Amino acid sequence: MTLPAIEFETSSNPVYSVIWLHGLGADGNDFVPVAKALNLPDMRFVFPHAPVRPVTLNGGYAMRAWYDIYALDLKSGEDREGILESRMRICDLIEREKGRGIDADRIFLAGFSQGGATALYSGLLHPEKLAGILALSTYLPLADTVAREAHPANSATPVFMAHGIMDEIIPVASGLASKNALERLGHDVEWHRYDMAHAVCQEEIEDIAAWFIRICDNA
Repeated sequence: MTLPAIEFETSSNPVYSVIWLHGLGADGNDFVPVAKALNLPDMRFVFPHAPVRPVTLNGGYAMRAWYDIYALDLKSGEDREGILESRMRICDLIEREKGRGIDADRIFLAGFSQGGATALYSGLLHPEKLAGILALSTYLPLADTVAREAHPANSATPVFMAHGIMDEIIPVASGLASKNALERLGHDVEWHRYDMAHAVCQEEIEDIAAWFIRICDNA
């Protein structure tokens, strides 16, 4: 079943879609103000709500999550089953956008924190060329298997990664390591660091808007 989502459009006939995934414990409302602040034309923004599930890191408390988190440092392993399940839900959302007249190569995947990890992994494995992948304050999950799982359709898809240098949830070193891993696989990653914690800042919003515009202008 396709996930419920909040939506807004910046024109009456959008030609691009952005599927934007929230972080752990948040919901689809979280990044609506940020997307509106981008002030981009001809876009449909889709903000799905992750399923509610128990999260081990939080003592098994149930919350909206794209997959389970066992420990912040990830040394306790990763919830591969949950990550793959969320990837299939993102595929469903992409198919829905295609059914509404937006081709895959005009669909962006975006996300913050756990949502960014899900967007990054889902985008790299997607079997059709996407417009771009936006991954904020996050990391590449299942990094050890991405090299053999990533689909060549998105080997040249633009990737924007950004991180706060004071991030206390996902250290900037984790984001940088993921960026370097992607570059070793041949991906062109636009990387930004900001003087902030696990958050979003105005300078970042301006850089994101410029990235979207460059991609759309070159499409």
